Amino acid sequence: MTKGQVYLVGAGPGDPKLITVYGLECIQKADVILYDRLVNEQLLTNAKQDAELIFCGKLPGKHELIQEQINELLISEAMKGKTVTRLKGGDPCVFGRVGEEAEVLAESNIPFEIVPGITSGIAAPAYAGITVTHRDHASSFAIVTGHGREDKKQDTLNWSALALGIDTLAFYMGVGNISYICHKLIENGRKSQTPVAVIQWGTTHKQKTVTGTLETIEQIVIDANIKHPAIIIVGEVVQLREKIKWFQEEEDKIREQTR
Repeated sequence: MTKGQVYLVGAGPGDPKLITVYGLECIQKADVILYDRLVNEQLLTNAKQDAELIFCGKLPGKHELIQEQINELLISEAMKGKTVTRLKGGDPCVFGRVGEEAEVLAESNIPFEIVPGITSGIAAPAYAGITVTHRDHASSFAIVTGHGREDKKQDTLNWSALALGIDTLAFYMGVGNISYICHKLIENGRKSQTPVAVIQWGTTHKQKTVTGTLETIEQIVIDANIKHPAIIIVGEVVQLREKIKWFQEEEDKIREQTR
């Protein structure tokens, strides 16, 4: 039997209109769609009527389908000659484990393509009125995993390089670890008054943004009840928000309605 084709697709940061044209085509032609928790389910309405939809979402600390099972599903469905779309939030190459899935498919000689998507570390701040680079404020930008904890020996980051060598930092999966992140940056030379923004559910109707400094943001996040999923942006570009924020967040709408 002829092997099927697998598409490893980035679904974008949340707003369903921010998927790429090619990504949408991959949804439309798929016989099977394996989708993650942070994929906007509105995108699945574009699937064929008889397409099989399989939820593969992984909550923090909980795993609906572990990665090995996902890999096995990709192979088994493709071996049946089906067109398979693996739909991941944001860009599949940014903390999306697409490299592991692509390796498994390559080892099984199953044809596949990686379809890039818009990553939340750039899109969420853009919707919050923050550009990650700016001629006057930032000429370098880094995407960083934010969940590594020293007590569990998970922290392999070069904190001195991050603190002193990069203008804008975007921490993914770090809101529950924000105290440690801020402490390590200050400890390694970043000014305690460096502006910080935390953006929850970026680019969606639930978007909520809070700002502060490395010294104050932890308490601000607690008071605002900011939870996962959220992006932490550290750098002088955060100052731009007050001038160029354009997206009306939920709290702004509520304030207008109660005037």
